[in-house]
Amino acid sequence: MRIAIVGVGAIGGYVGHQLAQAGEDVTFIARGQNLAALQADGIRLLRSDGGEQVVTPVRATADYGAAGIQDLVILAMKAHQLEAVAADVPRLFGPDTVVVPMQNGIPYWYFHGFAGALAGTRIHAVDPNGVIAAKIPAERVIGCVVYPAAELVRPGVIRHVEGNRFPVGEPDGSASDRVGRVAGCFIAAGLQSPVLGDIRAEIWLKLWGNMTFNPISALTRATLAAICQYPPSRTLAANMMREAESVAGKLGIKFRVPLEKRIAGAERVGHHKTSMLQDVEAGRTLELDALLGSVLELAQLTDTRVPHLNAVYALTKLLAQTLEGARA
Repeated sequence: MRIAIVGVGAIGGYVGHQLAQAGEDVTFIARGQNLAALQADGIRLLRSDGGEQVVTPVRATADYGAAGIQDLVILAMKAHQLEAVAADVPRLFGPDTVVVPMQNGIPYWYFHGFAGALAGTRIHAVDPNGVIAAKIPAERVIGCVVYPAAELVRPGVIRHVEGNRFPVGEPDGSASDRVGRVAGCFIAAGLQSPVLGDIRAEIWLKLWGNMTFNPISALTRATLAAICQYPPSRTLAANMMREAESVAGKLGIKFRVPLEKRIAGAERVGHHKTSMLQDVEAGRTLELDALLGSVLELAQLTDTRVPHLNAVYALTKLLAQTLEGARA
C-alpha cells in the first residue's frame, strides 16, 4: 500500500516507522531539520524495551506533488496544525485515497455520517473557516483513536513509551472493505487496530481524560497523580467529566468505563506530565480548542450547562494567549 505520513512527530514517526518496517511503501512528508534527518539517516525507533530499530533509506520529501498519489494518507499533526496543510493534502489524492486523521479531541468530521438532527454540522472550534472539510472531504475519512505514548527525541528519532492501540472505524459505523484494509495494514505492522462500530464513543472515551487533565495540569503545573491525589482538583476533574458525560449523552454516547475508574486510571499513570503541560513548558501552542473548545461548542448545540468546563476553558485560553504574547 502506498502510504503518506503527513507530520513526522512522535506519533507520525512511530506509525510511519512501523509501516515502513513492515514493508509498506511509505513516504514521509516533512520539512526543515526533520526532513534533512530522514533523508540522511532514515527513521530510528527507540523501543520501550530498550532496543532500537532503524529503517533506512526512507522516502521523505516536502513536496506533496512529488510524493504522488497515495492509497492512504495519515495526518499525524496536532489538530490546530491541520488547517495549514489542508490545501496541499489533496495533491496526494486519487479516486480511492483514504485519509486517517490522528488528532486528539473532537474531529472536524464528527457530524459526517451522523444519525441525528446535527448531521452535517461544522464544528467551528476545530475547523473555524471550513477549510479542512473543503480540502479534505469527510467522505475520505476513516476515524482513528490514538492511544500510544511516544516522543520525538530529535529529528528522525522517536522514543516509543508504551501502547500500540489504534482502533479505527467508519464514521457511519459500517464494516466497509476500506476500513478492513486500513486495520489489516496496521495490524501487519504490529499495531493493535480493531474495527469499531461506534468510533465516536471511543473518541469520547479518550477525550474524557484529555479534556480534563490536560488543562488542569497546564494551569497548575501538576502531574496526573498529583491532580488525582489532591481532593479539590480531583473533585474539579470529576465535575468536568460529569458535564462532558451529559453533553455526550445527548449525542447518543454511552461511556463503557465508569467515571471513578477513569480517574483511577489516570492516577495509576503516576507523576506523568500531560502533553499540554509539556507544551506550556516548551512555549508551544496549546491544543486547547480540539480538546475543550469543541466540547463547549457541542454543549451549546445540545443546550447543556457546563459551568466547570467553561471556567477551566476561560483560564486555559488566557494562559494560551499569555504564552502567545511571550513568543511574539
